[in-house]
This record gives sequence, C-alpha cells and structure tokens, in this order.
Amino acid sequence: MIKNITYLGDAALYCDFGSEISKEVNQNVINYFYEINKKIELREIDGILNLTPSYNKLIIGIDLEITNYKAVKEKILNLKVSSLSNQNTKKVKIPICTEEGISLDFERLENITKKSKNEILKSFFKKDYYCYMTGFIAGMPFLGDLDVSIQCNRLGTPRLSVPKGAVGITEQFANIYTFPSPGGWNIIGRTPLKIFDKENKENPNLINPGDTIIFQQISKNEFENWK
Repeated sequence: MIKNITYLGDAALYCDFGSEISKEVNQNVINYFYEINKKIELREIDGILNLTPSYNKLIIGIDLEITNYKAVKEKILNLKVSSLSNQNTKKVKIPICTEEGISLDFERLENITKKSKNEILKSFFKKDYYCYMTGFIAGMPFLGDLDVSIQCNRLGTPRLSVPKGAVGITEQFANIYTFPSPGGWNIIGRTPLKIFDKENKENPNLINPGDTIIFQQISKNEFENWK
C-alpha cells in the first residue's frame, strides 16, 4: 500500500510505496497505476495528465487548471484497488540470439561469475521475468529478477552506442534496448522483435509493467532472417 503522498514540484504527486525493490511491492504500484487509469477512462478522476510507475514509486502529473494536489490526493487515498490478477497483464515470449558477434560481454561475465557461457545462459533462460517498469528510453522494460549467481555490476565505461534489441543484464535486472543508445549494461544477446513501436499510438509498448517475460534462445540464422 501507499506509505506516503507528497508534492513533487508544482504539478505532481509523489506516491511512495517504500524503499524495498521487490515484485510484491511493485505489484502494489502497478495495481494503483491500472486502477487510476481505469478511473480516468471512466471520468471518475479529472485533471490527471500522466502516470509514471517505477520500482516502488508512482508519480502523478496533474493539470492545475482542472484540479489540485489536495483533491487528487483524497481520490487516491480513497481508491479501492483490485489485485493484479484482474488487470490486463500478459505473458510475452521474447526470442534472443546469444551467439558470438551478437552477444558482447560474455568474457567479462565469465570472469565475474566464474561460470562458463553455457552455465550463465542456463541460469538466465531457466526463469520467467517480471516487468517492474519501462523507461530511460521509450518502452525499455526493466525485468527481474536475475538468478543471484549471474548478477553483476555495470560496465566500468559505458558504450557510446548499444544496438536496438540488445538484451542486457546488471545487478538483479535484465533489460531490452528499444533504440540505439549509450549504455553500460552487460549485453548477452539481441532480439529481432520490435519492443517499442512509435507508429502504434494506442499501445506502442510490447512489454508493459506487470507483464511476465519468457526468453527463448534462437540461432544467428533465425535472428538475421526473422520476419
């Protein structure tokens, strides 16, 4: 549940769900995210411009010409929030190629984890992943939780450009780069799927907060000829 609601600048509310980063805490954030969106669609809450969920916070941007901090805070505190099982979350299968020339950091990961590439991949593929949030660049999903045996820090020096579709791991998370971007995550492969579609105005994200992600290994030939 929400532990505290405070001002964030002149036109936003900062909903704090605590300091813990866990699936259970994040599900509370996502529950509120979906419930508030539903109330907006039903026109039961006015003046909300945007909602930004993160691991354990929810930021609510408001239009001060329509509403105010006190009115929105009261609405949020009085919400009856349903469980995540009642929301439109989904399972998404993501094919990735991890072959040499596409993966970039297995030598580093082998040195850090003291595991072979095959052992690292076995640990990676054996789990399903939960989308905590999207952000940093448009539609980039932050997915947890990695097996503790393959968790590692970021690169000491970030790359100037990481290719679109690259799958990276850092600490307890995996992510997928939706556009070419600078980045310091350890790249273990790439997906041929379009994770963010800017032409799809209604639902540009293939992966949304609360979704479950299943990674599936494909060959370099399958990656290069994916349709």
